[in-house]
Amino acid sequence: MSLFTPLSVGALDLPNRLVMAPLTRLRSGKDGVPGPLVAEHYRQRASLGLIVTEGTYPSFAGQAYAHQPGLVTEEQIAGWRRVAEAVHADGGRIVAQVMHSGRVSHPATNGGRDVVAPSAIAIDGETHTYEGKKPYPVPRALDTDELPGIIDEFVRASRNAIDAGLDGVELHSANGYLLHEFLAPSSNQRTDAYGGSPENRARLVAEVAAAVVQEIGADRVGIRISPEHNVQDVLEADPEETRATYAALLDRLAPLGLAYLSILHKDPAGPLVQDLRARFGGAVLVNTGFSVVTTREEALAILDDGLADGVVVGRPALANPDLVRRWQEDRPLNTPDPKTFYTEGPSGYTDYPALAN
Repeated sequence: MSLFTPLSVGALDLPNRLVMAPLTRLRSGKDGVPGPLVAEHYRQRASLGLIVTEGTYPSFAGQAYAHQPGLVTEEQIAGWRRVAEAVHADGGRIVAQVMHSGRVSHPATNGGRDVVAPSAIAIDGETHTYEGKKPYPVPRALDTDELPGIIDEFVRASRNAIDAGLDGVELHSANGYLLHEFLAPSSNQRTDAYGGSPENRARLVAEVAAAVVQEIGADRVGIRISPEHNVQDVLEADPEETRATYAALLDRLAPLGLAYLSILHKDPAGPLVQDLRARFGGAVLVNTGFSVVTTREEALAILDDGLADGVVVGRPALANPDLVRRWQEDRPLNTPDPKTFYTEGPSGYTDYPALAN
């Protein structure tokens, strides 16, 4: 199984197994509309097997960051349509990552709306808002009867993504945002049917996935998880508890027939990731890079060792729009510039050069 061979994930036929990770870049303005610069950024990377967009909010309350794109307004949908057209014109495939921030937000970012979470537990730290850095607020715990509305937000955003011409969606259940907050006992201390046991904590994620599948079809839906990643105060420190939680989740997801499961974990060969892969029974993508950068050699080994069906990469794809060619020919890479990751404008976004010859 080579990194440069085709792969089918649901309705999508990928020409290679290199997937662009969802990368927060914050170039969509205060109105959350992805403009020509965003379209050009993704178009440049169309040779990757699949592009997953940056996390995109499904409701205004779910906006995590200043200048983050949304999938709510007609203008945002039109912006994503231009992105999809640009990527497709260069032969690429692109799915929208639908991400509700949960408690990773602030009223100075989300337009003065409530910051919500499974439980009223704040993140210890500060966030960048339109008004500067501010401490994370204590979120309001969602009432049980509000959860169908949260599910509907994911459904509407997913429908909007399809209507915009994007090829599908990836549900963001990782990295400390709302769906991940429900999975972890550190952030979910509920006593209703969505808290307590591993099965209960997995319930909302499974219900979101099932509802989105019903709306747009399983072959257009992927999901991303990050067990044991321990970021943004979503801590999964008990291995047995974590294994039980994600086993319960995958046992609910497997019958849906999703297009793919994307797992962010530092040890793709370990028993946790391989057990989840077996439970899922479909195409599994792995992403090992977060604190460290995924290398060409590591990506090749993951596929050669049969640990996954595809490899998700972030910073190499960020700095090298022609990463597929560079890795296939073992050519030198551009170096990413961290100072430009979360700024505005083309610098460090659309000005990384492709190979000249």
